[in-house]
Amino acid sequence: MSLGGDDGYGGDYEGHEARRGRGAAPGGHLTRTRLPEGDGDPYGPPRRAPGRAKPSRNLITVVGVVVLLLAAIAFVNRGDGKDSDSSAGDTGSTGTEAHPTAPTGERPVDGKNGTTGIASGFAKSEQGAQSAAANYAVALGSADMYNRDRRHELVPQIFTDAAANRLQTRLDKAYSASSLERIGLDANGKAADGMTYVSRTAPLGTKVGKFSGTSATVAVWCTGVFGTAGEGSKNPVTNDWFTLTLKLRWVNNDWKAESYSQKAGPAPVNSDRTASTADEIAKAVEQYGGFTYAR
Repeated sequence: MSLGGDDGYGGDYEGHEARRGRGAAPGGHLTRTRLPEGDGDPYGPPRRAPGRAKPSRNLITVVGVVVLLLAAIAFVNRGDGKDSDSSAGDTGSTGTEAHPTAPTGERPVDGKNGTTGIASGFAKSEQGAQSAAANYAVALGSADMYNRDRRHELVPQIFTDAAANRLQTRLDKAYSASSLERIGLDANGKAADGMTYVSRTAPLGTKVGKFSGTSATVAVWCTGVFGTAGEGSKNPVTNDWFTLTLKLRWVNNDWKAESYSQKAGPAPVNSDRTASTADEIAKAVEQYGGFTYAR
């Protein structure tokens, strides 16, 4: 509600000028008109004493209603002070290091695996399986997968022991030095000086295909940004839409993947929004942390 100075309730007192003087009453009799005391022209408009004008009753009523309304709004919005404390741990835009951010509401998991930051301790339920699949999709689509050492830390946290041993060799071949060179990265998955490699996945939804007490098949619909940001990049950052399907197994009180596959789409129509500069994309990757996902 905006309370401006021109509220439209002021009275136009100048339009109600008092007439003073003598006049003739019907029948020829003279009548006297009481004149106000004081100096000045007795036939001119009266002088008003400062501060003597009385505000209209309508104006007083409106002002009273507005005051009561503002007091009621302030009381409702006062809260108990907890909201201001909830943001104490948020570094906002002042921090330089990006951190995973927990979703609102009840935390879906109790902990994280080692230094990888991958959530762990998912519930033995359909929702728990979906949460695990969403978090594993984020890890599999991250830039860490292009670095051999980081990849060898991630894979055992995502897959069962049997699957991890089998996949490590296949992934090492897929992320070979020659393959990385084709997308502008060195053997360690690092971009050239002045460049930033971007690989980030964001789940949009999950769907359970099959579920039992100890196994589940979950499809994760994802979007993501991938490419190299920097001046003269031959592999500019673009977005992609794909579905990642994971077969999960309940092992050691947690969901672990046995295998995964990927297919394109569903993809929406591209908008005509102007693309950001390479510098803006690189800064966004550095400044905005990823999320812990839950169903």
